[in-house]
Amino acid sequence: MPDTKKYDRILDALQQLLEDRTIQNISVNDIAVKAGMGKGSIYYYFPSKESILDALIERNYEKPLKTAKELTGQTDISPFTRMAMILQACRNSSDAFLNQNHRNAEAGTSAQDIAFLHQKYMNHLITELKPSLTEIIKQGISAGDIDFDYPAALAEIVLIVLVVKLNNTFLSATAEDSEETIRGLVALLEKGTGVPRGTLNYLTPPAAGT
Repeated sequence: MPDTKKYDRILDALQQLLEDRTIQNISVNDIAVKAGMGKGSIYYYFPSKESILDALIERNYEKPLKTAKELTGQTDISPFTRMAMILQACRNSSDAFLNQNHRNAEAGTSAQDIAFLHQKYMNHLITELKPSLTEIIKQGISAGDIDFDYPAALAEIVLIVLVVKLNNTFLSATAEDSEETIRGLVALLEKGTGVPRGTLNYLTPPAAGT
């Protein structure tokens, strides 16, 4: 049975190495040395360096994913409230990611590495959150609260906009610009799903200065 402490030591080792070295310049052997174990032990837990990086990203942002999966089963809560809670989880995850990026940049991590990590982060978050958000939208459709024919597509569109805009890495923008984009997304959601205008107001971020 895999040792969870050793598993976490491997991820901790890569996290520490990323603070002052590029991804390309980190080998599996480097990770093994940093973790204080043999290279063969690394391959017992992970088939490649890429898989270690994927596991590190998954661990760093597991909280919003856990929140989303728990919300899927809480059908006593309205789908809109659960969507708002997932949005907040995305924001929290985004803050954590940006803080880590800032620390990496201060430590000398290249912009190329940070962009690479961001791409993997976005892919992971969208892929993992999409099934939960899709299920919540389907529940809203079944209950008659939402009128929409493509729940999976809607979930993906919402997540792509949120993850890209909130992280502000590929599209540099002010906080006000990001808020306006999210408000526009909410307006489209209301119009496209047939809910009364203002129903999803609590999905939007607070206005600047409030």
